[in-house]
Amino acid sequence: MKEIQFRDAIRDAMSEEMRRDKNVFLMGEEVAEYNGAYKASQGMLDEFGPERVYDTPISELGFAGLGVGAAMNGLRPIIEFMTFNFSLVAIDQIINSAAKMYSMSGGQYSVPIVFRGPTGNAGQLGATHSSNFENWFANTPGLKVVVPSNPYDAKGLLKASIRDNNPVIFMESELMYGDRGEVPEGEYLLPLGVADIKRKGKDVTIVSFGKIIKAAYEAADELAKDGIEVEIVDLRTVRPIDYDTVIQSVKKTNRCVIVEEANPLSSIATDLAFNIQRLAFDYLDAPVLRVNSMDIPLSYSPSYIEATLPNAKRTIQAVKKVLYKD
Repeated sequence: MKEIQFRDAIRDAMSEEMRRDKNVFLMGEEVAEYNGAYKASQGMLDEFGPERVYDTPISELGFAGLGVGAAMNGLRPIIEFMTFNFSLVAIDQIINSAAKMYSMSGGQYSVPIVFRGPTGNAGQLGATHSSNFENWFANTPGLKVVVPSNPYDAKGLLKASIRDNNPVIFMESELMYGDRGEVPEGEYLLPLGVADIKRKGKDVTIVSFGKIIKAAYEAADELAKDGIEVEIVDLRTVRPIDYDTVIQSVKKTNRCVIVEEANPLSSIATDLAFNIQRLAFDYLDAPVLRVNSMDIPLSYSPSYIEATLPNAKRTIQAVKKVLYKD
């Protein structure tokens, strides 16, 4: 094992797949000459050259469409958005072309493409650069949506995403690129659609994914001081969702709190809460609770950001509520 940053795990995954398959290429704003806006493609231009690592104009609709066409013709593009907030400019190509082409062509065209980049809050960037789109894209048949929470998962899941014959939305975080974690020296892949139990416990299940899972870890550490054992389930992918792992955990703990950065309406947490009560109703000893961002655009003010986003304090309150200890 070696300890590397999240950005290095992303770079290593892309580079390994580009060495393995000449049809894989990277395209996006500043991915080449500048080594990536977040240095996730550091050194890739030097290794693979300008024919496989492309800098693009500020035209997400254009280069997303180019990528879809390339994928339909046998290549495997990796399209980097500087932030998924900018993917709104390209959403027609993602939703109406990439996601639907296999079905609309009767299976004649696959679209093996990965759209990747950061999602959600990244500090004081204002409302238009701080949205969470995981649930938006997860609502679209034909897409797979991956949201890793650490370098190990990021590398294994990104390699699997690049090899997948379906379009994959791979969502990172600007606040995670410097996070460090252990990653195996050799090649490995992690299957899409399989959740991971990050921490075992018997009293309550917390389900989360992406960078906001850090609030779950912090809450679990604090709750342990009171003798409360929290089980943490990291979804890793939100389409498809590994309901079985979640349900089996809830059947063991009988209580569940879902922590998600997105706004509450039509969130991943909403769907999870419905399916938990549908599939594990007889095992629940308390209602399923959600800890989401407040239902407002994210402010620029640090104090408002702190009050808006899910955190350990709100998570602890929810856990104590389902345990009837509030």
